[in-house]
Amino acid sequence: MLHRTTFAIATVLLTLLAPATVRGQIDFIFADPPPPAPRRADGTIDFGGKGLWEFPFVEDFALAMRGATDIPFMAWSETLFEYHQSNYGKYDPESFCLPSGVAPRAMSAPYPAEFIHLENPARIIVLYQSGGRIWRVIHLDGRQFPEGDALNPTYQGYSVGHWEGDTLVIETRGYNERTWLDFAGHVHTDQLVTIERIRRPDLYTMEYEATIVDPGAYTAPWTIGWTIRFEENPYTFEYICQDNVQYLLEMRDDFGERFFERTETVD
Repeated sequence: MLHRTTFAIATVLLTLLAPATVRGQIDFIFADPPPPAPRRADGTIDFGGKGLWEFPFVEDFALAMRGATDIPFMAWSETLFEYHQSNYGKYDPESFCLPSGVAPRAMSAPYPAEFIHLENPARIIVLYQSGGRIWRVIHLDGRQFPEGDALNPTYQGYSVGHWEGDTLVIETRGYNERTWLDFAGHVHTDQLVTIERIRRPDLYTMEYEATIVDPGAYTAPWTIGWTIRFEENPYTFEYICQDNVQYLLEMRDDFGERFFERTETVD
């Protein structure tokens, strides 16, 4: 729990006709200076601790952009985004209980995560509480990316990190094309590379920034960012996505037909 802390809740105008919103963004105002960020034996910042990182729900990355004001779409990616907006994200892969995938989306889901630092080899394991029950490995041992077919496309991609002062820089390659960038329906290709920069200026704060580089879907890189808060001593609970998707049984496609066929089991 945060001690002697008050919160300034940033008010965001929410669009009621589309899921393109940002929800849960919180700025922190501390009555007293917060404790400093913990450090590891080698002097680097420790993103772990007895607690969880509580991510804000960033539904539309267009509303979290840094610098540029417009996403640099290609014609096809903009058309597909508009289609996803028109049907309120009905075909979002995550709603089918698939992993959220791309790193920035996993860091903006309305579920917390735990960061665990490990050695030999040096790496950070991120355990997400989201319905996909996924985890992520960030390699910190100086390794290079696998080459050619060895970089097998996956939902989470392959992440390699290094330190620039107190900033952890994480580059991820090798994403498959089975996910969206965000809830709003921005898409990507398997050419996607994400470059994340995370800082922990004090015990309770993570400053998160990610650059999207995808020459298959966007004409230029674009950057997003938000603040993430740390909750001391919370507990996680089990959430299984498959237990909560009964609506899929009644889901209809664009032609009014059932998206899934009901099947009968025989004992």
